[in-house]
Amino acid sequence: MQEHSAQARWELWTQRPLLALAVLFAVAYAVPIVDTSAGHSLTTACTAVEWAVWATFAGDYVVRLALTPRRREFVRTHWLDLCAVVLPMLQPLRLLRLVSTLLLVGRRARMASQIRVTTYVAGAVVGLLMFGSLAVLSVERESPNGNIRTLGDAVWWSFTTMTTVGYGDHAPTTGLGRIIAVGLMLSGIALLGVVTANIAAWFIERFEKDDVEERAQTEAILALTEEVRALRVEVAELRERSLRP
Repeated sequence: MQEHSAQARWELWTQRPLLALAVLFAVAYAVPIVDTSAGHSLTTACTAVEWAVWATFAGDYVVRLALTPRRREFVRTHWLDLCAVVLPMLQPLRLLRLVSTLLLVGRRARMASQIRVTTYVAGAVVGLLMFGSLAVLSVERESPNGNIRTLGDAVWWSFTTMTTVGYGDHAPTTGLGRIIAVGLMLSGIALLGVVTANIAAWFIERFEKDDVEERAQTEAILALTEEVRALRVEVAELRERSLRP
């Protein structure tokens, strides 16, 4: 229990700092892509920030693993966290660091009970739109046959892809860009399913609440009716007794 409490305290204490580091990672990832005139020193600094943020999340996983009393169960139930930690080490690509950071931020955010599902979904939509736009722009801008050349084109493409509209005016032409598109489409479908499920659950909850209140009112009316009937019987008996000689 003490070790479990230590793990819970660690997760609560690191919640906001890790989210702040995720925002820092987003800035470091976006600057070299948006600013095409960025020098070598700025690009190197942004890359160092990205690796530092990823290393922090990896260290957080190691600490949580050390604090948990059931390490095998922790690894088994947090296998996605482990993949996100190991993924960038297999091949040092910026996109892999992006994917791993998104996974780790999402996993840590879901652990926080104070973050509601609606907030998480909204944050996931914004994060996927932003990172999807930047990722596809970074791989498609230099493609000879590419038609996603500006940030505006990339954001528009991300919107149409996540909503599965797909107008076709902008589309990735590289293999990596198409992989990003598949990820965005699947993510958009999943988030749409979550939103639909939450709306349906809200309506069901409201209907059930109304039914409970209606049943309670009906039961109260029935109980009151029985009391009135009992009172009438008692009044009738008292009247008969008073009329007797």
